[in-house]
Amino acid sequence: MDKYYPDGNKLDGYTVYGYSVAQTLVQVLKQCGDDLTRENVMSQAANLKDLKLDMLLPGVTINTSPMDYYPIKQLQMIKFTGERWERFGPVFSAEVGG
Repeated sequence: MDKYYPDGNKLDGYTVYGYSVAQTLVQVLKQCGDDLTRENVMSQAANLKDLKLDMLLPGVTINTSPMDYYPIKQLQMIKFTGERWERFGPVFSAEVGG
């Protein structure tokens, strides 16, 4: 964001979400190469592997597959210290659904 949107508020959830979605789309388009058909774009969006985004916590990655479109499955615990939220413990995988 510092480079492409320096006036953006990194504390604004919408700005963070939009930037992250844009980074994901860039990766999908890179994977498409010159084949920008709807079929290939959807196929590439369903085949993201360990994509790291600037605005995600360290250790959290984007992963999709043709049978699983839920991109984020990692969590990290946080606690409120009376003044702010602090991360603690490792990033871990969480089962989604079922």
